Amino acid sequence: MNGKRDYYEVLGVSRNSSEQEIKSAYRKLALQYHPDRNPGNKEAEEKFKEAAEAYSVLSDPPKRASYDRFGHAGVGTAGGGFGGFDPNVFADFSDILGDIFGFGDFFGGGRRGARVQRGADLRYDVDLTFEEAAFGTTKKIKVPRHEACNECGGTGAQKGSGPTTCPTCNGYGQVRLQQGFFSITRTCNQCHGTGQVIKNRCPACRGEGRVVRDKTLELRIPAGVDVGSKLRVAGEGDAGAKSGPPGDLYVVLNVQEHEFFERRDHDLYCHIPITFPQAALGAHIIVPTLEHEDEKLPIPAGTQTGSTFRIKGRGISKRGGSARGDLYVTVDVVVPTKLSREQRDLLSKLASTIEMENKPIQKKILEKVKEIFS
Repeated sequence: MNGKRDYYEVLGVSRNSSEQEIKSAYRKLALQYHPDRNPGNKEAEEKFKEAAEAYSVLSDPPKRASYDRFGHAGVGTAGGGFGGFDPNVFADFSDILGDIFGFGDFFGGGRRGARVQRGADLRYDVDLTFEEAAFGTTKKIKVPRHEACNECGGTGAQKGSGPTTCPTCNGYGQVRLQQGFFSITRTCNQCHGTGQVIKNRCPACRGEGRVVRDKTLELRIPAGVDVGSKLRVAGEGDAGAKSGPPGDLYVVLNVQEHEFFERRDHDLYCHIPITFPQAALGAHIIVPTLEHEDEKLPIPAGTQTGSTFRIKGRGISKRGGSARGDLYVTVDVVVPTKLSREQRDLLSKLASTIEMENKPIQKKILEKVKEIFS
């Protein structure tokens, strides 16, 4: 017995665990026992080493197979301690510990050269009329954004000069620090990871390499957009630092309400008043549309107030296609508030010919169900 714990026990996983389960278990232990989080705690440091040793074996399929067959002797670590563990294995752990602690490359040198940075994405709000959203339009917009400085060409250095190698990191963009039994690399504080410093700054951009300018763009709004619709204009965001790629522009659309049309998805709804004779005898009424082309809608005799009729294809265009929604017209029978003597006499004669018992109308079963759950 050499006192060394079983590697599966160290990571808290079973022998048939997958590679991802082993990696996740190690990630959790590394976060818990890392020396930076437990300064001066020898027990935590030993647990961190123990977990790292276990992971170095179980994450390597050939080593794991040998360990499963022969135990610690099969991987040359039977003597206890860190044994045959190769510290260079941490080069394979950068995706684990680097993600957790924000370090750069573990046990390795920094990367030379300036790090280009993608520009920021921008947002721009555009107001549209109801008709513009329905049929599409073209808008000219002026977007303030960062663009490369013309004076220095985006370098940030004064004309006739240029960036020089950072003396702190020697152009690597990172510096190496010793952390207990292993070393780590972090972003250089002087050059902020670019590997270069500017001694003579460009006066036009103050060394930023970018300036703010207004860019005029012609924006095509497709038919059928709605409130809150977003349009992405690739590459029209802020320019990236150090000649990095630009970000994107996201245009958010605000649509005004219509005077009498209500939109629901791609369908339109409106209310139109009709007279009692039109409802009782039937009629043809004129219905306006978004295109300002009137539609003639037949109203059948005996139509009740609140009845809804559909006019096919007179709604909103569906984005990406030629299909359109429908227009739904709800008719409301309007009772006149003022009558002439002749109208009153005529209605009185009509009333004498109509018999109706004014009793409460029994609710339909469906309406009762709706009432219960409302």
